[in-house]
Amino acid sequence: MGLMDKVKHQAEQAIAKAQQGVSQGQAKIDQLQAKRQSDALLRNLGAAYYTKERSSGTQDAVDAVMQMLDEHVAAHGPLDTSASTEADADTGVASPPATPPAPTTGSAPPAGNFSIEDV
Repeated sequence: MGLMDKVKHQAEQAIAKAQQGVSQGQAKIDQLQAKRQSDALLRNLGAAYYTKERSSGTQDAVDAVMQMLDEHVAAHGPLDTSASTEADADTGVASPPATPPAPTTGSAPPAGNFSIEDV
């Protein structure tokens, strides 16, 4: 029965690897959900603060969002407040690039002052 023992051992190893993969996948999903939740809370904080400063918003609304952020940080750790270079999935707004794009070379004349004689 040596062959059956080997097959059983390999099957147990495969099951263990599959369970490990599922655990890692679930951890990644949990991280993404926490990130989306923190992004939404930060967006709400910005909206509450803007409304307070520019129209009829109240400090209570800002304080309420701050409390929710504090609870989120306690449950999930520090917030990632770095600027993203990818488009925000919810709004489609992209952050500006860190460096301006390099100028392209080609036959197009440079922008600026020129006259018909330059052509």
